[in-house]
Amino acid sequence: MLKVKVNDIDLEVDEGLTVLQACEQAGAEIPRFCYHEKLSIAGNCRMCLVEIEKSPKPVASCAMPVTNGMNIKTNTEFVEKARKGVMEFLLANHPLDCPVCDQGGECDLQDQSMFYGVDKSRYKENKRSVPEKYMGPLIKTQMTRCIHCTRCIRFATEVAGVPELGAIGRGEDMQISTYLEKSMESELSANVIDLCPVGALTSKPYVFEARPWELKKTESIDVMDAVGSNIRIDTYGWEVKRVLPRVNEDINGEWISDKTRYSCDGLKNQRLDTPYIKEDNKFKKSSWDEAYNKIAEKIKNTSSDKIAGFIGDLTNMETSYIAKEFFNQTIKSNNLESRDDNYLVDINNRENYIFNSRLNGIDESDLIVLIGTNPRYEATILNSRIRNAFLKNKCEIYSFGNLGDLTYDYEIIENNTSKLKEILDGASSITKKIENSKKPIFIFGQSFFKLRSSNFLLEGLKKYLLSQNKINENWNPINILSIHASTVGSYDLNIVSGDINSNEVLTKTLNNEFEVIFLIGKDNLKLKKKNEFIIYIGSHGDKGAEFSDVILPGAAYTEQDAHYTNLEGQIQKAYQATYPPGDAKEDWEIFNNLSTYIKRKKIFNTKDNMVSDMLDFIKKKKDNKSLDIHKSFHNEKIITDDLDYYYSNVVSRASKTMMECRSLRNNLKKTGTEG
Repeated sequence: MLKVKVNDIDLEVDEGLTVLQACEQAGAEIPRFCYHEKLSIAGNCRMCLVEIEKSPKPVASCAMPVTNGMNIKTNTEFVEKARKGVMEFLLANHPLDCPVCDQGGECDLQDQSMFYGVDKSRYKENKRSVPEKYMGPLIKTQMTRCIHCTRCIRFATEVAGVPELGAIGRGEDMQISTYLEKSMESELSANVIDLCPVGALTSKPYVFEARPWELKKTESIDVMDAVGSNIRIDTYGWEVKRVLPRVNEDINGEWISDKTRYSCDGLKNQRLDTPYIKEDNKFKKSSWDEAYNKIAEKIKNTSSDKIAGFIGDLTNMETSYIAKEFFNQTIKSNNLESRDDNYLVDINNRENYIFNSRLNGIDESDLIVLIGTNPRYEATILNSRIRNAFLKNKCEIYSFGNLGDLTYDYEIIENNTSKLKEILDGASSITKKIENSKKPIFIFGQSFFKLRSSNFLLEGLKKYLLSQNKINENWNPINILSIHASTVGSYDLNIVSGDINSNEVLTKTLNNEFEVIFLIGKDNLKLKKKNEFIIYIGSHGDKGAEFSDVILPGAAYTEQDAHYTNLEGQIQKAYQATYPPGDAKEDWEIFNNLSTYIKRKKIFNTKDNMVSDMLDFIKKKKDNKSLDIHKSFHNEKIITDDLDYYYSNVVSRASKTMMECRSLRNNLKKTGTEG
């Protein structure tokens, strides 16, 4: 520990800290533009000047390491004069755009110029002008406002792993550019908008939509993938205007994916706002009473073993739980399923379907093996953590099969189950590396669990890692990467039907053995309909609604308080930011009302009762010994499913912005210029 003095306050700080970090520990506020906690130090803006005893000139605190006995002053007249001088230079070429700039009200330069700026300028020369740059459908540029802090360049290179941004020219002629005037090919690209301390990089879809002080801000959880990124939803009236990241160092840090940020415009397109009943192959609007009565009549005249249901990708835990109770209590059926393919899962033990090492555990790993997963598209934020481990820990990464550009280097292993078996048998060169690693991580994608020998290999890997003492109370290297927001929560609620060797309900459904099918936000069921009576409960008129007989309009993830369990098994609560449109209701309410039409009795009296019951169910659920299933080996190819990233769910498919991103990516693939 080093002893320093900050504004006459004695302080002990860790060796290796900068003066700026020491000042913050002492409670002194230091202005800055280029410094950011998650990026390398550049020392460009010089706004963070402080006075250090025995130094004749002011010092840039972000780039100066602390030494023992330092006496630092942050609030003297000398410091204030120096910062005013820096601010004068920064504003020399900055245009007076504040009234029309989207950054107004959230602009670091605006805030700090109010404190350190002066009311007149000594410069008579013309301000410079820089042409706008093209950075794709998400980022709007106004580079005349740029102050060359280089945060965007460092983010693109260090975090996103796409070194497409850089500086050209020198001095006053310096410009931030993508060199070839092309879109940033990253699923994290729009984080540069949050990083930009001025209005040089702003949101293209959000341009001129609203001012920050007009928006209502609601803390919530993202459902575009299973990571469960913490977000803030900004609404104007009933409309969601934008989604921004919330800092949670254990999950998403302070970044979110472009899909999380920009698919929100899909919340106002193709919405279901009234019940529909199909007559003569056409949908007609109906009342809730009429729709409920039609469903109740059909269920009363159908044997319970001929009724099935499927939980959708974005379905919250409350809806899943009341659907389960509705099937068990009201219609006495066990045919409720959450899987849309023949994924093998053993829900008896939670470690069989969660990310056991936790997301922040990736930062500590020194060896990562990817099996049947492409984390860049399946979990973008998780992929950025793998890149961080690659850069900071020199982590070695192996992948079964070539996955293309993952933004970090990895070694390709032949995508065959026999190669994985060789590792477990000690016949592979990787075996030694696993034994020598301190914290290895194995990431299994959902694609892997379609294999007939998936359980044989998973159990074999567990035994091997236990024998090497790699699995202990502090570390479990076996991780399952779920793709959908509802997956882990559904498994926690035991929404897996029949024999887990195969998806019994799905098989019967595809064979047209059921008479009544509930699709609860389920839009990717590959069913060739015959005589089934299909009830769709959901927020969007998508694939599931197309071939249904009754449509009941539900609420989207921004329109109801709800819980989601992310891929590492952490239960998080999303809060209601706006209201369902038209006559649409919250999903749990639909099942509760439907129960009264069938049994003249509600399932739960209040939502609080239901949530309490659900959380008790999860708390009481105990891990049992893994079932002895599929314990035979088959020589198979490990094929990673190709995820249509920008069209992966109903909200993103209804989004105009996601359509533009997808179109751009498809064009790049056709021309062979994709990174």
